[in-house]
Amino acid sequence: MSDEHEMPYAHPDSMDGLLQRGRGPGAVRAFRYRRGAAAFVYDGIRRDWRWDGTDDRSLYLARLIRDGELSPAPVVGMLAGDGETCLRACEVLELLALAGSDEAREGLRAYVREGEHWVRVLESVAACWPLEWWEDLGDVARARIAAETEIPWGPEPWTRFGVETRSRPVVARPSPVGLGTAELLALLADARTENATKTDALRELNGREPAEGLIPLVPLLGTPDGRRSLPLVRRAVERLGALAVPAARGWVRDDCPWLARLGADVLADHPGPDAVAGLVDELAGQWTSRTWCGPDRTARRLARFDADAADALPYLRRFWQFTPHSYERTVYLEAWAAIGRDGLDSLFTESLWDCEETTRLLGVASAPSNAEVLGRIAVLRDDPMETAEVRAAARVRLTAPVGRARVGSC
Repeated sequence: MSDEHEMPYAHPDSMDGLLQRGRGPGAVRAFRYRRGAAAFVYDGIRRDWRWDGTDDRSLYLARLIRDGELSPAPVVGMLAGDGETCLRACEVLELLALAGSDEAREGLRAYVREGEHWVRVLESVAACWPLEWWEDLGDVARARIAAETEIPWGPEPWTRFGVETRSRPVVARPSPVGLGTAELLALLADARTENATKTDALRELNGREPAEGLIPLVPLLGTPDGRRSLPLVRRAVERLGALAVPAARGWVRDDCPWLARLGADVLADHPGPDAVAGLVDELAGQWTSRTWCGPDRTARRLARFDADAADALPYLRRFWQFTPHSYERTVYLEAWAAIGRDGLDSLFTESLWDCEETTRLLGVASAPSNAEVLGRIAVLRDDPMETAEVRAAARVRLTAPVGRARVGSC
C-alpha cells in the first residue's frame, strides 16, 4: 500500500489491529469472541488492509469466516463492488467453497452468470476449483463473452469452452534447457546473445549449484541503456553468497549505478563484526521512521551475528508486533531465533494461525510439542483450504519422532 493511500491501522494489541495485520492472536481471539469479531472480519475483505501485493490475507480471512461460523452472504454481496473488492471477495469465497460451503460456491457461480467482473471471476475459479464445479458454465461464458469488448487471454477456461483467445506474441529463441553450466556461462559472456536468452540462461543457472564463473560476467549483464541489471542477475549473485564479496569491492566503485548498488548490497549482506552497531542503529532508525518496507533486509544481516546482535532484539519485537507488512514478519522471527531464543515458543505457536504461509511453516517446524500445537498442526494438515506446502510440512512434523525441529529446518 502506498503512502498516499495509507489507512490508519488500529493498535496492534486490539482485535481489529491484530486482524488488520493478519496475526495469529487475532484469529484466536476472533474465534473466542465471534459475535464481536464479525464486523472486523468482513471489513478485512471490504477494505484491503494489505501493505502491498506480496502480503497474504485470503486464506486467513476465509478461516475466520469458517471457524467463526460467520455467514458468507456479506462476502457474496461484496462481489458487486469494484473490480478489486470483487476479486478479494472471490478469493475468500473460492476457499470457503473448497472447505464445503455451498453458499460460497453457488454465490460465485451466480456471479459468473450475471456479474460485471465475471471474466476475472471465472478465470479465478477455473484455476482454483475442480473442473466439475465450473465446466457446465460453458454456455453462459460463450453467450456473455460475445458482449465483451476485449477477447480474453487463454488458456483456461476459454480453450475448453471453444472461445477465441488472444495469444501473447512468442519470439523464438534458443532454449538453454539441457545446456551445461559452462555453456550457459558462455552464452552470458557472448555479446551477440540477446538479453532475453541471457535471462533464460540465468533462470537455468539459478536452479543449479551456484557457479563461481558467473562473477566476472556480472558487469556485462545490464540493460542496453545501462540503467539496471537484467532480470534474475541479483538473485544469481545472492545465491553466490560470500563468494561474490571480493568482486563486490570493485563493483561498488564502478561508475555504473546498478552495479555499484549491487556491490554495496553484497557487502552489506556480508558485514564484518564491526558492522553490528551500525546495523542496530539502522534498524532503530527504521523503527523510529515507521519504515515498513525494508527492515527485513536489515534483520537478515543482523541474524548473521547470532548473539552478538542482541541489541537488535527490542526492535525485532516491535516490528513483529506493529508492522502491517505481514510478508516481512517471517524474517523478523527468523532473525529473533538466530540471535536469541527467549520467548520464541509462544511466537512459534501463534505463527500457526498467521496469515503468511512462510510464517505458518516456521510454526509447524519449530513450535513446542504440546497438545495445543500438535492439535493445530493436525488441523493444518487436514484443511482443504491450506497450501500444499504447509499441509506437507504438517504431515512431516506429525510423523516425526517426538521433539522439535529448529527454525532453520524450514
